[in-house]
Amino acid sequence: MRWVNREPDRKQRLALGAVPMLLLVILYLFAAYARHAVNPADKILPLPSGMATALWAQMTKADVLSGTVVFWADTLASLQRLGLGLAIATLMALLVGLVLGALPPVRATFGPLVTGIAVIPPIALLPILFVALGLGETAKVALIVIGIAPVMIRDVAGHVGTLPREMLAKAQTLGAGSWQILIRVALPQAMPRLILALRLALGPAWVFLISAEAIASDVGLGYRIFLVRRYLAMDVIIPYVAWIALLAIAMDWGLKTLSQKAFPWAHGASH
Repeated sequence: MRWVNREPDRKQRLALGAVPMLLLVILYLFAAYARHAVNPADKILPLPSGMATALWAQMTKADVLSGTVVFWADTLASLQRLGLGLAIATLMALLVGLVLGALPPVRATFGPLVTGIAVIPPIALLPILFVALGLGETAKVALIVIGIAPVMIRDVAGHVGTLPREMLAKAQTLGAGSWQILIRVALPQAMPRLILALRLALGPAWVFLISAEAIASDVGLGYRIFLVRRYLAMDVIIPYVAWIALLAIAMDWGLKTLSQKAFPWAHGASH
């Protein structure tokens, strides 16, 4: 059987997906123990025991000034910023994407503007945002929104714009107006695509969040990573990066599950 025709079952997919991760862990452990055999004080590749000790300290010790536990305070601050930015960007993508995709005159008028904003590197706007909005939470959330909303809008608008003309013609035959087509026809079709666009935007959103926190913040996962890097504290940096990865994976899994449960027809489920 050709490989293009092989479809692994769920257990096989889990096993195959675990193999590269296990190989990376084994490679890291081999390199770390080799470095520590030469230099027991090596900081570049910390041993698992060192990372566990450092992470436990971050998860249990309270900050001298704020009195909050460092690890959980960083996590909460970052998730609040990320969640607000994702919520605003998703709402914008839904509303603007629907209108751009379904109404050709609106698409012709504002489509080039959205495209122009989407191709601007968001990191280049970070100094402008800090000058215009200050160093508080607004600028950090704005960077996430500016970074992912235009791309999500283009994705949703492109999907809505490719809906079969027969579907729109049938709705108009039944007496539907433009706004009824938007709500009754385009919106249900756009929702699975919106969730997919949000899943694809999670990675860039984390990048923009970490960048903003690294430059101007006093709490957050990105702030902590860039704070301890000056001490070469890889025993803190690596667990923090792994924690960010776990949070991102959990968010992606949650969105995927939501889409499958709410819109099974979009995932090939039979009724």
